[in-house]
Amino acid sequence: MARKSDTPDTARVDHGRRRFIGTAGLAAAAVGFGLNAAPAPAAEASAARPAAVPRMLPGFKSLKQIDAGPLSIGYAEDGPADGPAVLLLHGWPYDIHSYVEVAPILAAAGYHVIVPYLRGYGTTRFLSAGTPRNGQQAAIATDILALMDALKIPSAILAGCDWGARTVNIMAALWPDRCKAMVSVSGYLIGSQELNRTPLPPKAELQWWYQYYFTTERGRAGYAKYTRDFARLIWQLASPNWSFDDATFDRSAAAFDNPDHVDVSIHNYRWRLGLAEGEPQYDALERALAAFPTIGIPTITMEGDANGAPHPEPAMYRAKFTGRYEHRLITGGIGHNLPQEAPEAFAQAVLDAGKA
Repeated sequence: MARKSDTPDTARVDHGRRRFIGTAGLAAAAVGFGLNAAPAPAAEASAARPAAVPRMLPGFKSLKQIDAGPLSIGYAEDGPADGPAVLLLHGWPYDIHSYVEVAPILAAAGYHVIVPYLRGYGTTRFLSAGTPRNGQQAAIATDILALMDALKIPSAILAGCDWGARTVNIMAALWPDRCKAMVSVSGYLIGSQELNRTPLPPKAELQWWYQYYFTTERGRAGYAKYTRDFARLIWQLASPNWSFDDATFDRSAAAFDNPDHVDVSIHNYRWRLGLAEGEPQYDALERALAAFPTIGIPTITMEGDANGAPHPEPAMYRAKFTGRYEHRLITGGIGHNLPQEAPEAFAQAVLDAGKA
């Protein structure tokens, strides 16, 4: 029996936001999909500019907790409980506050919004001390499937960025009956250990410097000692034109105090390179993912014009989406954390993807 509890979220948002001056982010990571599709026309949208005068907005209305699979998962919830469900998934090193301005827009439109902390973040905890602190892609995806089961959500619109985008890709590919539509920042991010054995050009490898750092024990120790400094640096590199303030960063950085955060993060990147074992119960799923399955549900992919993190070009993954599909380039100096940097554009994509 899943247990569920409510606690208030007293976080506040500093909404006096940023001016953007940007150049396009470097495209790197996804060499090796074997795709030969022609580029799809991109629908270009400019992110709406917020008011110049700083103002305070409420954070999430409540935080809840429920047992699901091997975890007790913490999540934010907004909108009517009987509305169509939307799950919003964050990435590394971010947290649920990537969606603190997206969620109320969707809730106002009648959606039941669920924003979970991934394993290793915030209030999400392993139920057993003996469970491996596994960060492999299939494990994270099955966590979200278990969460949907625990909440009795038969299907939902799924949307994500970074690790969250990879997770919604996996769910849409393997369990399309649970996914009504999808929004994915940076497109198709399903990976495999075999693909990751292929060397990239030097400039692309340079973008993955932290992945190589994490393969060493010095890297593990360094991330454990300087977790917040490390995360702040990643935020700055991945979103070079996002002028986030200390309060905005500190609010998310609290999620990294999770006792499993370092172990899950390090395992994720070591697993990708074949330097750490996964768990046997995920082997069949990983074999299916290594074939890079297509995704047939309605999909909108998005990219910021100043994404400084490794990401593939849209033409590389266009052929992986076989259903109703659109790609949107969000201009105005938008970086890697697109939902938090351009919440109105992200929320609109979710609304549009979910249209029948």
